Amino acid sequence: MNSILVIHPYKAHGTWVFDDPNVGLVQEPFVSGADTIIDRMVEGIPNADAGITILFSAEPFPGYQHELVWSREEYGGNWYTHPTFGMDGWLCPALFKYFDKAPAKIYAQVKPGKSESQAG
Repeated sequence: MNSILVIHPYKAHGTWVFDDPNVGLVQEPFVSGADTIIDRMVEGIPNADAGITILFSAEPFPGYQHELVWSREEYGGNWYTHPTFGMDGWLCPALFKYFDKAPAKIYAQVKPGKSESQAG
């Protein structure tokens, strides 16, 4: 499995979602605080609702901007804390499309960019 992964979230009907045909996900939503964490991550990125790029890994990598720390499991998903923002967010079981088990930490870099489904 890749050590640095990438998704391209965008807003659909006011909700952060992403598509990843490689793992069978279409408009997979971010909910329960993960959405508000993304709202904070994209502050300062013009037109972020149209699409951003998030690179993420269970290991630190050059250029990462955000660290999410695992706190607990619930309803088949996992809660993570963004210590800098003082916010918690739940990542649904789709997390296991990318990791065999919930990582202790997730490192992320957020950049401008359109999702493939929004391109063209």
